[in-house]
Amino acid sequence: MSTEELITRCQDNDRQAQELLYRQYSSVLYGMCLKYAPNQMEAEDNLQDAFITIFQRIGQYQGKGSFEGWMKRIAINTVLQKYRQKRLYDLPADDLIEEKLDEDLDDGSATLPLPFLLSIIQELPERYRLVFNLYVLDGHTHKEIAELLGISDGTSKSNLARARQLLQQKINAFNKANDR
Repeated sequence: MSTEELITRCQDNDRQAQELLYRQYSSVLYGMCLKYAPNQMEAEDNLQDAFITIFQRIGQYQGKGSFEGWMKRIAINTVLQKYRQKRLYDLPADDLIEEKLDEDLDDGSATLPLPFLLSIIQELPERYRLVFNLYVLDGHTHKEIAELLGISDGTSKSNLARARQLLQQKINAFNKANDR
């Protein structure tokens, strides 16, 4: 079945088509949800919420642009809306970090095991992890992040700086423990 036919059948509330769509795209969207969740269980909940929204809004998809991209945007917005409602992004004033934001981690982190890097990103506090993922992994600007999360540009910048600082500390500890 073609993607277009699958979309049309989903727009007609065909349960078999919805199940097929879920099977085809759930792993891709789960990966996106996992980037923003503190654990696998919450990522799975976010995935379910995203698919509910996708099925509710599939009638609005007009075939312009990538269907997968359209679903990814809905998944990200669904997850961010959930976290925005928690309002976990604003930092106390004394927690602002004055650090160059364009500095990359200068520690040989490229040679670290990928599972370790992913795990330390997952361990970041939610407000830092979300900004880090949106900026570094998804390529959003601070202005876009501010709009997505309902925070100021400055809060986005300080959250990114703090995330980088925490990651640097964990990488340094790992390197020291492994005598790099």
